[in-house]
Amino acid sequence: MKRATLKDIAEAAGVGVATVDRVLNQRAPVSEATTTLVVNAAETLNYHAKSLMRRRLEEVAPRKRLGFILQKQGKWFYQAIKMGIERCCSDLRDIQAEADIVFVETLSPTDLAAAVEELSDRVEAIGLVSIDHPMVHAAIQASVQKDVPVFALLSPLTEPCIAGYIGVDGRKAGRTAGWFMSRLVNAPGEVAILIGSYRYLGQEDREVGFRSYMRENRSELRLRESLVYLDDSAVAYEAVSEMLKSAPDLKGIYHCGGGVRGALAALRETDKKVAYICHEDSPPALQALLDGTADVIIATPIEQLVQYVTDAMQHRVLGRSPSTPLTPLRFQLITQENI
Repeated sequence: MKRATLKDIAEAAGVGVATVDRVLNQRAPVSEATTTLVVNAAETLNYHAKSLMRRRLEEVAPRKRLGFILQKQGKWFYQAIKMGIERCCSDLRDIQAEADIVFVETLSPTDLAAAVEELSDRVEAIGLVSIDHPMVHAAIQASVQKDVPVFALLSPLTEPCIAGYIGVDGRKAGRTAGWFMSRLVNAPGEVAILIGSYRYLGQEDREVGFRSYMRENRSELRLRESLVYLDDSAVAYEAVSEMLKSAPDLKGIYHCGGGVRGALAALRETDKKVAYICHEDSPPALQALLDGTADVIIATPIEQLVQYVTDAMQHRVLGRSPSTPLTPLRFQLITQENI
């Protein structure tokens, strides 16, 4: 294969050969945008000095600190998001990004608001997983007044000054769960819904979508009053255990939130066959698919989520429009046969 030359790079980048030479050898200042074009062209053409050019870009790319507020640190799901954020921040090309990741262990609006307020003093944009609450809204407003935009992650927020929502469409996910449940349950009976918190608008949207589909298509199945368990695995275990004893006609469970380990433990202790649909492909959920305890997982594409939010933040802190429109992510459907 022919070795790429400075002329090849110049043509690919739409600049002159002299500009490419200035980037490579630092003979004169070159704008960040032009340097990025040249470096990207060099990497695409596999130019032998592409690593040196990448260092040149890193020397001119501004340093930016991006903040993220996630939920419980011990959960696999949020650890996977953390690792994805760190990986994507290191891959950003137009800024030198440093990820500042904070975990909030409770659903307390006071704790969440405090995390936003503290983080907004040391970062230039925030990605936030949060319940919807006036105290959180006030903290977001204060952050925006400091010129620190806030993106809602995983669950929408009703605060008007939010920079955007990045996550799946909860109502579509709930209706999809309803579609599966209507096919998994063949006999009349009851179906239960577990929801972590109604303050998570994403979970509430899932419940609404699920009820809507079941009402339209399987009205003979009785939907029990939704059970709120605060996204706590131990509470979910107690709730499902009691439900299995007190509801002899229980045919299915739709689990809208997290903490699936507890619900699955309760299901493994019964001889009943109960259709079970949950969210996120955590190791416990995947194992439950393999052993038949769970039937379907509706999962957020974590890699796409972190790519979208870090790209959106990069463009926002540089004063540019996002390269990818902030439309809902397409969720993944996982069964025993496609793990």
